[in-house]
Amino acid sequence: MAAISREEVAHLARLSRLAVTEEELDTFAGQLDVILQSVAQVGEVAAADIPPTSHSVPLTNVLREDVVTPCLTPEEALSGAPDAEEQRFRVPRILDEDVAS
Repeated sequence: MAAISREEVAHLARLSRLAVTEEELDTFAGQLDVILQSVAQVGEVAAADIPPTSHSVPLTNVLREDVVTPCLTPEEALSGAPDAEEQRFRVPRILDEDVAS
């Protein structure tokens, strides 16, 4: 695989809307080249007798089943509230009327 050029790095930077210096172009070109070589090596290791997988270990569901359990009634939940209205916590207004959302 051919090394990535400074011009290609500059093009990627423009597409990404990144402002990079001339010095950074050289640095990034070297770094991206190492990354691309590593990806190419991984591609070479892939064997035809190994099926593609999305994970190296089997996945299991770690979530529990939903179970309905008793909970507080609205009255119990609001019993400690300083103020309630229409089964909701009532809080003081913090924005003025004329402030647009």
